[in-house]
Amino acid sequence: MSKRTATQGDIKDPSLAAAGMLRIEWASREMPVLSSIRERFAKGKPLKGVRVSGCLHITSETANLALALKAGGAGVVLCASNPLSTQDNVAAALVVEHGIPVYAIKGEDNETYYRHINAALDHNPTITLDDGADLVSTVHKERTELAGNIIGGTEETTTGVIRLKSMEREGKLRYPIIAVNEADTKHFFDNRYGTGQSTIDGITRATNILWAGKKVIICGYGWCGKGVAMRARGLGAHVIVTEVEPIRALEAVMDGYPVMPLLEAAKLGDIFITLSGNINVIDKAHFMAMKDGAIVANSGHFNVEINIPALEDMAKKKRQLRPFVDEYTLADGRHIFLLAEGRLINLAAAEGHPASVMDMSFANQALCVEYMVGWKKRAEPRVYSVPQEIDREVGRLKLHSMGITIDTLTTEQRKYLESWESGT
Repeated sequence: MSKRTATQGDIKDPSLAAAGMLRIEWASREMPVLSSIRERFAKGKPLKGVRVSGCLHITSETANLALALKAGGAGVVLCASNPLSTQDNVAAALVVEHGIPVYAIKGEDNETYYRHINAALDHNPTITLDDGADLVSTVHKERTELAGNIIGGTEETTTGVIRLKSMEREGKLRYPIIAVNEADTKHFFDNRYGTGQSTIDGITRATNILWAGKKVIICGYGWCGKGVAMRARGLGAHVIVTEVEPIRALEAVMDGYPVMPLLEAAKLGDIFITLSGNINVIDKAHFMAMKDGAIVANSGHFNVEINIPALEDMAKKKRQLRPFVDEYTLADGRHIFLLAEGRLINLAAAEGHPASVMDMSFANQALCVEYMVGWKKRAEPRVYSVPQEIDREVGRLKLHSMGITIDTLTTEQRKYLESWESGT
């Protein structure tokens, strides 16, 4: 049963706070860029008076972002962006030790999930932080009275950016959003190296499988798919890529992977991983073609990439064999194993991305909040890219924290690059 108060939010158990504090401290050791921003924020208070509502994965890395924003003077309230991604001890630590209201309980049902989103919006935010665009969507559908007070927001994921750009195209977006996911220091690293490692980690923890020799089907070859394919191949798996975009498919071929339609790959795969951001990528026809013992997992933001209702209809029996492993027995006797109810496997069954890579993503978040607060007038309601100076600054700070220096352009070189007159 959860413990809730009007000021503290809704968390599983306040007594978990001590363990959460240690977890937050451990993550902070791997987040030197965000730590340096937090120190600067604490001195200058650039976010004084700002009200931040964040719908994010409630993890130790997110906690460090929240603490950086609070250090800058912001009032921060958090809710979960996925029912299975919350680390309950971290939520407790934020509430008990840091006075940050958190509305998140691992395993919360759908009704509770949206009640928590609305509770975070009761903060009357001037800035929103989103991971999947559920917070923004709720503002636009149910809490439209809040939109006029919101300076802007950020979005962390590919899935969320897709939703927001759709809103922009339809003229429905009511305030500006900075697409943190599109920053080079985000998708090149978080999506590729973070998702690559954490997805493999989540599947391994859930199943304890040996990857070597397995046929792994990667459904979607964006930055996340690239990362998982790379890591699976590194563990000795035979990786097959499925795609709908010709250029991404061509890139996979050039990277050395077999590429084929999913219906063909369905007959071959031992492990299927969806990372597309789209609905019903794995559908009934694919389940019909899979061999006995196929493992199906999702590392896209929402649990819609696998058609779970179709699998439920096909199954004559369902049972849980291990935590996060549900066995579906089909009418012909075949077994298909669905991991983590089709939700983000890296956060449901493991701990999400390593803190070191989230350091860059959340540094972008913090600096973009500061950037929006500094707008002299409210920007047009569009989806914006992260300003290049912020992206480069995050990269520079990360290199500095690693003790790595690089060359700089000479005056002559800079002049050459800026001139059109010099040629052969």
